[in-house]
Amino acid sequence: MTKDELYNKLNYVNHSRDNRSYFAALLLENPDYIQHFLDIMFMVDDKSSHRAAWVFEFMCGKNLEAALPHLDYFTKNMHRVHHHSAVRPVAKICEYLAKAFYSKTDTLDKVVLKPIYQERIIEVCFDYMIGPQHKIAPKAYSMNTLFLFGRDHKWIHPELAIILERDFQLQSSGFKARARHILKKIKN
Repeated sequence: MTKDELYNKLNYVNHSRDNRSYFAALLLENPDYIQHFLDIMFMVDDKSSHRAAWVFEFMCGKNLEAALPHLDYFTKNMHRVHHHSAVRPVAKICEYLAKAFYSKTDTLDKVVLKPIYQERIIEVCFDYMIGPQHKIAPKAYSMNTLFLFGRDHKWIHPELAIILERDFQLQSSGFKARARHILKKIKN
């Protein structure tokens, strides 16, 4: 299937779990389509870009290893995503990567999550944390991702704590609950 054909199929993607699952399975069965979905996802002002992000996130949730050959492209371009409907899946993918990287089991992710990918993920997560336009979900995924990377990058925890404490009173109860949890972990 060509990129244009996949783009047209994205018109039928909605936020339902079954629908995203169907398209994620399509990507997993046809790994050559993944690059096309990423290309569409990074057409950031296009009406279908967020749909591609939904599908890519769902695919990563099912099989993160399928995304690994595309990490350079993904991490180079993820900062360009600006619509909330696409930012949330990008933040969730970053969290998937961080969790897999710090997993106690031996995973392929540990081998390919190069320092440059980590730097890009850390940068975009801090952007999501301090950007006033971002809603709670990207901030929640980002604070967890940053907390995990703070294990190896010691400067992250103090910076994250400052942001969480500064924004605590201004945010929703969901943000406060997650922030309290992360701050407690940082202090221990």
